[in-house]
Amino acid sequence: MHTPLSGLKVLDASRVLAGPFCGQILADLGAEVIKLERPGQGDDTRTWGPPFHDVQMSAYYLCANRNKRAFALDLGKPEGLKLFHDLIDKCDVLIENFRTDSAEKMGLAPKDLLARHPRLVACSITGFGQTGPMKNDPGYDLAIQALSGLMSMTGPVKGPPCKVGVAMADILTGMYAGIGILAALRAREQSGHGYHIDLALLDCAIAAQINLAQAYLLTGKVPPRPGNAHFQIVPYAVFQASDGWIALNVGNDSQWQHFCVAAESPNLASDARFTSNPLRVQHREVLFPILNELFLQRTVAAWCERLEHTRVPHAPVNDYASVFQNEQVLSRGMRMNVTDPHGKPVDLIGTPFHFTGAELPSPTFPPRLGEHTDMILGEYLGLDAVRLEELRKAGVVN
Repeated sequence: MHTPLSGLKVLDASRVLAGPFCGQILADLGAEVIKLERPGQGDDTRTWGPPFHDVQMSAYYLCANRNKRAFALDLGKPEGLKLFHDLIDKCDVLIENFRTDSAEKMGLAPKDLLARHPRLVACSITGFGQTGPMKNDPGYDLAIQALSGLMSMTGPVKGPPCKVGVAMADILTGMYAGIGILAALRAREQSGHGYHIDLALLDCAIAAQINLAQAYLLTGKVPPRPGNAHFQIVPYAVFQASDGWIALNVGNDSQWQHFCVAAESPNLASDARFTSNPLRVQHREVLFPILNELFLQRTVAAWCERLEHTRVPHAPVNDYASVFQNEQVLSRGMRMNVTDPHGKPVDLIGTPFHFTGAELPSPTFPPRLGEHTDMILGEYLGLDAVRLEELRKAGVVN
């Protein structure tokens, strides 16, 4: 099979979400990803539940570890650390999220890694990066959303700040990590030497706040929380219908006129206060109460039919039950079915990648803790059954 990342070997020594999510992206694209875990416990997320599919198989673990093979190795033991470096020598990419001070103690600081493995592309993911006064502090998504300002801009206009429903700082960092790794691999083709990528959850969360953060830098004024509305486009918001919620996305004046047709409101179409987007932004406090009253007069389905007919961008606000029954979602393979080691079918979230001219690997079930230890150490390092048993008795591998 010719996949986009055929032949690329990735050692995923990260845990929780940002790093494993990056590793899963690379695996989805055809890279050979081997996942390092601690003997006995494994990745923290294995036990973050319920719900669970099986022992040490939480939904949280399943979401970021498909298409990988897993081995368990104790880096706290000298022999385990030596084997880890031996494996790095056999790989193109290392993903890790060790605390900065822990990495230094193990000889895995950036300068040490590249000195020992000169062609390696290493990506270190931490809460705050390799520099700065907080470099040794642990970073968790909730704290990062709070520190980055993201939480201050999320939630209703009036009320407490809210986190985004999923661990968005981790997800964004995982995506940035994938981009950085692919860029470093491309650069290595030209230079012949390796690279280290220093990624911080805090940096990525700030960088992803685009127009809101930029508006502050431009004006020096902290923007008010927008809620479900938009600062520069009106109406671009969520409205309550008689039986649910609907998102309305009027992006230009032509769409505004079409919306007024769908709403059977010619008075809105001709109202001088609303004929252009700048005017609608200026008079949003007048317009929104009118729209709120209008939307309550019809069901979500009725509004969707009308807005579809007039080609006005919109969407019902779906829950997951609706999402994973949606024909468009199903047609794109975003609900994929795999088989676990016991032959039981399990639904997983699909990959968004679709390629023309290249194949993608068939999805495989996330690995059990230490499932492929013997296979990986035998295949990569040539260790035989006798040596593997010695390491197992010494507690180096699992």
